[in-house]
Amino acid sequence: MFFHSPLHLSHSLLNVFGTEASIHYSERVPATKRILLVSNHRSFLDAPLLMAAINRSVRFACHRYMSQVPILREMISVMGAFPLDAIGKGKKQFFQQSSSFLESSQAVGIFPEGAQPMVQIKSPHQLSPFYRGFAHLAFRVPVEELAILPVAIASTDEKKHLLAPLKLFSLFDPSEPLFDCWGWHPAIVYRRVNILFGQPIWITEAERKQYRGKQGSFMVKKLTQSCSHQITELLHEGCYSKV
Repeated sequence: MFFHSPLHLSHSLLNVFGTEASIHYSERVPATKRILLVSNHRSFLDAPLLMAAINRSVRFACHRYMSQVPILREMISVMGAFPLDAIGKGKKQFFQQSSSFLESSQAVGIFPEGAQPMVQIKSPHQLSPFYRGFAHLAFRVPVEELAILPVAIASTDEKKHLLAPLKLFSLFDPSEPLFDCWGWHPAIVYRRVNILFGQPIWITEAERKQYRGKQGSFMVKKLTQSCSHQITELLHEGCYSKV
């Protein structure tokens, strides 16, 4: 089947797996073209769900191993995703590619929990600690009208499958410690899920100046905590309330 765009592929994947998504607070999605989506992450369907929810293609940062594994490699290429730097190699490539996409008025998606929740599955309402790379990116990229948009993917009905032995993935990315153990890589398929948008956080030039000064560490910590707090609250609402 020929896919016209990552958005087209996203809708097709959700139809194939029979995923029913309810969208909440879509009025909070900014009209600006430059959006940095920040979301929790438990399933390979997360990126397609978020694209379908905002009805536009998004350039998602993905784990490096996905760009090495056959079939997954081709899939992320069609989805327009870009791999993160290898562990221990810094984040130079991530910052360069993300900045380039945002400067060209594209949307970028980040899963700041990293790969752990994809391998070590937690309850749908639980959130792992955030890495702060997305916050550094937000203050570094030299663009106007940049909105950070926290989003919660709250699963209410799902099925867990076993994808492949973790040791097999270590062949493609030996630098990832999550794969250096026995067991199988799980795959969560959502049956019903709530997508809840948080309040957008706008990055101002004044904040960028503070970041470049002595307040940099504080600014990054504050933005990271703000996104984590919003998503945590939205997850509880989406998982337990009748939204």
